[in-house]
This record gives sequence, C-alpha cells and structure tokens, in this order.
Amino acid sequence: MGHVLVLGGARSGKTGFSEKLATRAGKRAVYLATAQALDDEMRERVAAHRDQRGAHFDTVEEPLALSAALREAARTHDVILVDCLTLWITNLLVADRNVADAVDELVAALQEISDTQVILVSNEVGLGIVPDNAMARMFRDLAGSAHQRLAEICDDVFFIVAGLPMVLKGAPPPTSGGRIHEA
Repeated sequence: MGHVLVLGGARSGKTGFSEKLATRAGKRAVYLATAQALDDEMRERVAAHRDQRGAHFDTVEEPLALSAALREAARTHDVILVDCLTLWITNLLVADRNVADAVDELVAALQEISDTQVILVSNEVGLGIVPDNAMARMFRDLAGSAHQRLAEICDDVFFIVAGLPMVLKGAPPPTSGGRIHEA
C-alpha cells in the first residue's frame, strides 16, 4: 500500500481514476483539495467536484500547507487523495513561496507516512510547446521537477490519457473492465 502518483493532461480522467483507486484502497478516505475558489467559475467547479465524489470522502481544503495537512489527515484516515499538485505549485508561486523547499517538505512528509496511502494527482504540463514567457516556463520546470522527485518515491505511477491509465511504474491497478496499457 505505497504512495501513488497520477499524472495526465487537463480533463484526461486522472481525478476520476484516482477517486476509484482511493475508494478501493480504504474505508476512511479524505480528499485533500488544493484549489482556491477565487471566482464564480471556480466555485462552481469546486462544488461540482464535491458533489461528484459523494459521501465516501471527507474533504480538507488546503492551498499551501500541504505537508502539514497530509500529516494531520494521516492520523485519522487510511487513504488521502491530493488533488492537485499543479494547483498547489501555482498557489505557492502566487504566495511567493519557495516551491523547491515545499516539494522537499512534501517528499519528507510522504516518507514519514507509511500506514496511510497517499494518492497524488497532478497535471503533466511538459508535453506541449515551450511557453512564451518566463513565468510559464518556470512553472513548467518546477512542476516537472516535482513530478520527477515524487515519481522516485511513489510505488506506483500512472499516466492517464483519454480516461485510460498507462502504468509507468508499479503494478496495474485493479479494474472494473477495460484494459490497462503498459508504457
């Protein structure tokens, strides 16, 4: 029951896949959301996500102090779904925090948490064109570095395309039909 990293593009199905993993992994699940609902459209998205996942998950909203929130949630839950790391990195940048230090703290927290499975969801942003501005390039670089660090310590890493999981590291996930594609 090691930690899991789930990567994919926007609207690729990574959150739905991760929710299924979490539902199968534990009885006491928590959804650790990093999004900040700063406008009406984002408030609607957050509400839709909350309605979609239903009563199986407790919800904790934490846009910045992810490592502390993980440690706290691990005390009372057997599976934690973090959605999503790229929003967390964005929040750190906007708050003028050191992203590399925060990722170091996250890695340390994950290595301390052994009785609770953590499923990390993040957008893969390095497959498109090179961004045209310095901040976007910095964001892409920071996200890519974070993904590499986390992939090293997670037991399972999946890449989701069109709702289908490709196994990058570890064993195929349990399925309810459909195929699992090996990378």
